[in-house]
Amino acid sequence: MNLRDLHYLVAVAEHRHFGKAADASFVSQPTLSMQLKKLERELGVELVERNSRHVLLTDTGRQVVERAKVILGEVDNIRGIAQQASDPESGTLRMGLFPTLAPYFLPHVVPQVHARFPKLELLLVEEKTEVIHRGLRDGRLDVALMALPVHDDTLHAEVLFEEDFLLAVPADHPLAAREGPVEASVLAQEEVLLLEEGHCLRDQALAVCQLAGAAERSGFRATSLETLRQMVAAGVGVTLLPQLSVQPPVPTSGDVALRRFAEPAPRRQIAMFWRPSSVYRDLLPRLAEVMRDMPPGLASASSPLTVAPS
Repeated sequence: MNLRDLHYLVAVAEHRHFGKAADASFVSQPTLSMQLKKLERELGVELVERNSRHVLLTDTGRQVVERAKVILGEVDNIRGIAQQASDPESGTLRMGLFPTLAPYFLPHVVPQVHARFPKLELLLVEEKTEVIHRGLRDGRLDVALMALPVHDDTLHAEVLFEEDFLLAVPADHPLAAREGPVEASVLAQEEVLLLEEGHCLRDQALAVCQLAGAAERSGFRATSLETLRQMVAAGVGVTLLPQLSVQPPVPTSGDVALRRFAEPAPRRQIAMFWRPSSVYRDLLPRLAEVMRDMPPGLASASSPLTVAPS
């Protein structure tokens, strides 16, 4: 048994496809298949159930994969320890972010991170919160940005910033012509467009809607913020958008009007999480400081709205 074979097994478990697993492992499919069969012969058990349509893990295979992830994570830690010893601000850092944050937050902080840590390689992974949380716990990620609350006492958290939610309505909607902030109670008269299950933003928006007595638009759940934005532009309904998602470099739309909520306005708190045992534990607080240093008002009520009713 060797680490390479364990890596191949984990790749098959993650991709459920020999070809994709081989591509991810930078080997040919026959090579990967041959090495997995060799591993099975060595262990004397079948790890993978093969058929013409898909790949499944056996019960034993699932147990082996879980242990293999731990082993490979520890190997990465050993490499990281050596790298950190030679240069504390270098190495490869695997960072997980969720989809309603990553494309809107990263343009504002990645240049500063690169300038501050020029030898640090950031590998950015965009997944739903549940996936990045699990990846951080099992060692496949080194750090994760998630919205609070995250109920996990095994992780260290550093709050980065708070981000206001804005009400997005069609440009010809009566609320588009209102002056000043609107009360959350206006949602009680609306059908609100929301994201599909698994997005933390859906849960946050639902909490606002429930407090305001609003109803979700039935028969529709978006897969991304951009879909929500287009549905609002088409006059289908209203939605809540995080403020970073309407800031440059995101293009503006004359078909969508944005309104701030009156205080106490709905908002979310974004924090950086890592394992206290991480080999990067001395570097990560400094990285958090850089990421916390966004342009003033970018995510709060002090910044101007970039979209107004036409």
